Amino acid sequence: MTAPQVAPDKFVESMQQEMQQYLQSVMKAVNNAPDGDWIGGSEEQVRDLSADFRRRVFEQAVQLKVDAAEAAFSPSAQPDDRQASGE
Repeated sequence: MTAPQVAPDKFVESMQQEMQQYLQSVMKAVNNAPDGDWIGGSEEQVRDLSADFRRRVFEQAVQLKVDAAEAAFSPSAQPDDRQASGE
């Protein structure tokens, strides 16, 4: 049995708020960098923000896939625990 697919639009919708927060944080980091040193003054912070966001994006994608698989799972298809243990 193939696991159910998750609609990309559903994933995008689930990440919109976090994506907006991420983008706002990137712009704040660049805005707060010293004049004349926008790159050097924000690059490390933006890199860290990006790494954290990338991790959250992947975690959310996997979680949606797990949720879809669990929703499609039929408990009645499982063998009775007592039969499986030989009782």
